[in-house]
Order: sequence, then C-alpha cells, then structure tokens
Amino acid sequence: MHPQHQSILTQIHSQQNNLTEKLQSWSNINSYSFHLPGLNKMAEALSQELKDFGPVEHIDLPPARTINALGQVESHPLGQALRVTHNPAAPLRILLNIHYDTVYPPDSPFQSATFTDASTLRGPGVLDAKGGILVLLTAARAIIQSPFANQISLEIILTPDEEIGSPGSAMLLVQAAKRNHLALLFEPSLPDGSLVGSRKGSGNFTFIIRGKAAHAGRDFHAGRSAILAAAHLIRRFSEPFDNLPDITVNCGKIEGGNALNVVPDLAIARFNARVNTPAEQSAVEQHAQDLVTEISAMDGISITQQGGFHAPPKLLDPRSTTLLSTAITCAQQLGFPLSIKPSGGASDGNRIAANNTPVIDSLGPVGAHLHTDQEHVHLPSLIQRAKLTTLLILTLAQRTPLFSPGHEI
Repeated sequence: MHPQHQSILTQIHSQQNNLTEKLQSWSNINSYSFHLPGLNKMAEALSQELKDFGPVEHIDLPPARTINALGQVESHPLGQALRVTHNPAAPLRILLNIHYDTVYPPDSPFQSATFTDASTLRGPGVLDAKGGILVLLTAARAIIQSPFANQISLEIILTPDEEIGSPGSAMLLVQAAKRNHLALLFEPSLPDGSLVGSRKGSGNFTFIIRGKAAHAGRDFHAGRSAILAAAHLIRRFSEPFDNLPDITVNCGKIEGGNALNVVPDLAIARFNARVNTPAEQSAVEQHAQDLVTEISAMDGISITQQGGFHAPPKLLDPRSTTLLSTAITCAQQLGFPLSIKPSGGASDGNRIAANNTPVIDSLGPVGAHLHTDQEHVHLPSLIQRAKLTTLLILTLAQRTPLFSPGHEI
C-alpha cells in the first residue's frame, strides 16, 4: 500500500464515536418516503454535511403516481434530492450516491435507535441506508483532504425516493451516471459483508379490472365479476414461470368488491416480478400484454395495466467486474476478506449499470434484517467500509491512463 494512502486511512480510524452518535441521531428522524416533514428535516441535516464539498443543490422531483383502491391515479409529492460536486474538472469523475428515505411510516412503532450491545445499533434506517450515507461522507472527506484531491471529482447525490422505486430521481441518476466515469453506491453489504455483484431486475405491475355490478341474488347472471377475472389473471400471470426459479411473479395485494350481495364490478391486482436477464424481462412484459388481451376478451370485462419494470436486471460487464476485483484487492490490503455474490434485490445500481456505467452498489455497512423492526448495523463496519471506499478511489485515481465514460477501466 502506498505510504500516503496508509496515512489517509489512519485518520478515518479515529471517527468511530462521531459516526455512531450521528447515526443514532439520524435514525431518530423519520424519513419515510412519503413523510415530507421528516424528509425535509433529514435533508436539512444532510445539507449541513454536504457543505464541506461545495454549494448544495436542492432539486425538486416530479411526484410519484400510484393507483388507489378505486383504480384512480393519485399523485404524491416527494422530498428533494441533494446534489453537490467537488472539483468537477478533475480527470477522474466519480458519482457517489445513496438514498435517505426509509420504509417505516410515522405510525410505525419502530421509530428510534437503541444499542443492543457495544458494537450493534438497532434502529430505522441504520443499515438501509443512513449508515451508508455516513460511509459515503467519511470516504469523500478523506479524499478531498488528501494530496490526491486534484485528481478526483466527486459528484454526490442523495435521494428521497429509492425505497419506492426512485420514481422521481431515476432520470437524475441516469444523467449523472453518463457524465461520470463510474458510480459507487452505498446500499448495505450482504449480511456476511459481501459486495453485491449482479442483481435481479424488478417490476411492479398493477392491473385494474372492471366488470358489471348486479344483485347477487335477484340478478346474479346479469353481472360480470371483476374478482373472478382477477382470480384468473392471478393464476395465469405466474403460470408460464412456475418451473423457472430465476423468474418470480408475486401477487402481493388484491383489492375489490364491496357488499357481499353485489357482483363486484372492480378488482385491482398488484404484482412484483423479478428476473435475471433482459430476455426474461421481455418474456414477462410480453406475457403481461398477452394477459391483458386475454382478459379483455371475457364477456363484460375490461382491463388496463399500469407500471412495469422500474429496475432492469443488473448484469456484470467486464468494467464492473474489474471494479469489483479492485475492491477485493483493496480489502486484502486492509486485512479482511471480501467476496462477491448475486442478490435478488434491486437498487439504483440497476438503472446506472443499464446505462453503461461501471458500478459497485453495496459499499454500505454490514448488518442484517433491513426493512424489519430488527434492522441493525455492526458499528465497526462503518469505519471498515469507509476505509475500503477511500482506498478504492485512491487506487483508481493512480491508474494510468485514466479512463473516460464508456471506456475500459
């Protein structure tokens, strides 16, 4: 390891207590994806941190659109994305990204962080992804304070809507990826500390099915049941993929009907689909279209589809593979093993990789049980992952010749 690199990493080691206190404080701020007061409070706290890197932009995002239980489109305002760019003219340009929203609404009983032991903090967002924000900021500060700062540009974007599929910030991230050489994202590592390599693509499909209401006793045969049509759809959507374990189609929610003595004229079926490859994505999309045609042919039934794949499959091209291999080498220099494993979960890394930008998207801390009331983080991993990220960036900056967007690393 370069002697100057070792000196930079040593300065990170002393920050454990400060990071722990800040993480506990941030976890106590409810920043649920649709809770604007909490998102605004979290954004203000983050803005104070980002000022170290330059003028902070507060970017308004378009609203998220959802289908309600009546089959109507609703708009939901989102929080602001935060962006700052340090040294934009440097020869190596890196996008650093993670989200600050969480999955826990204000009425959830899980609202604050507590220590379960001296090295473990349990709380909303401590792992996904407020701990990742601290890893990002710690590494970024180490870089801009280092003798190598003039070689590196850091564009930092923190988003408020990743947990709901990044409906407002997806295009912002894609545009940023195109003007940077590579992207580093700070989603949690896998529970054993592994980095995520490939990721499944994810799509959310909503089908709105309408029939004809009628009295269930006096005039039953004049009605056309939207719920029966929905049941047919639910059975048929997953049917072609039942023997293909890499493709999953899950009906996660159904709505419809009202009084038990009325033939239901409305049903809504909501699905999530996961795939490994673009070909599998196309197969699911085509099957959904075929089902719309099939159900529409039923007597007295109409159907419309909303949504689709919001995160394409994340495949490992040679550049991302090289980037991951460099991270493994850096971990070895720091004295710990690091492996690469696939994940069924999607992230903003899926969207960035689909736009031909090499990416590592799981440089956040180690922990477990994200999206549950047992979410916790292993506190020493905040320092470990900050050192790993810092050494990775310094290593890439010393490579010659430097690369440009779309070129080999």
